[in-house]
Amino acid sequence: MKITAGKQGFQTLNEQVREKLSHFDEIEIEDVNGQRYIGAAMDKGKTVRVYGTPGNDMGAYLSGGKIEVFGNAQEAVGNTMGGGEIIIHGHTGDTLGYAMRDGEIYVRNRAGSRAGIHMKEFENMHPTVVIGGITGAFLAEYMAGGTLIVLGLGREKGQEIVGAHCATGMHGGKIYIRGEIPQNNLSENINVSELNEAETAELYKCVKKYCELFKEDEEYVLKEKFYKLSPSSSRPYANLYTKN
Repeated sequence: MKITAGKQGFQTLNEQVREKLSHFDEIEIEDVNGQRYIGAAMDKGKTVRVYGTPGNDMGAYLSGGKIEVFGNAQEAVGNTMGGGEIIIHGHTGDTLGYAMRDGEIYVRNRAGSRAGIHMKEFENMHPTVVIGGITGAFLAEYMAGGTLIVLGLGREKGQEIVGAHCATGMHGGKIYIRGEIPQNNLSENINVSELNEAETAELYKCVKKYCELFKEDEEYVLKEKFYKLSPSSSRPYANLYTKN
């Protein structure tokens, strides 16, 4: 089932999307031009394929199902996402996976600033974000759980894989970075280490899926060394609010 977005307002378009998903498990939305909230709160067993550039908060509160974008996406993809899968065959804007609680997001190219901000996990809920290119400033700001992977593919010589203030306020979860770590961009409370056996297995599983989705060379991606970033404290700002 196909829907043409065109110049429709986001409310009209999303009413059509919800109506079609009540009858069909898979739909395609063509000629998308910045309409917001596409696939918001979608449940399990549904698939939405987006052709064009979706607007802010695509997949917000997603609790299941799959959204695949054949193009770029704007800000706040997967905002407070609680399950499901989002695949973007291009770039994405700021605050990717904001407050994400579960599910998976795969971005072929780069992400803007504050990707993974406030990501968290609980019991068997474990969010995963894989970014194929570089990221902007404040990656994983206040991150509390989950896994975030940055591959840095396609970056130019001298271009840093993550922007300034990486992992500021991070107090849980882990980040896997491919290649050289820009130490000057890291928050002071972050440890850099090599991966253990379980972490390596997790990384390989995620990279394998990324390469399958975007037809990348798995051997080439994995031949570069990866490092893990993790917080040295679960209370990075404790000294600001408590007396010694």
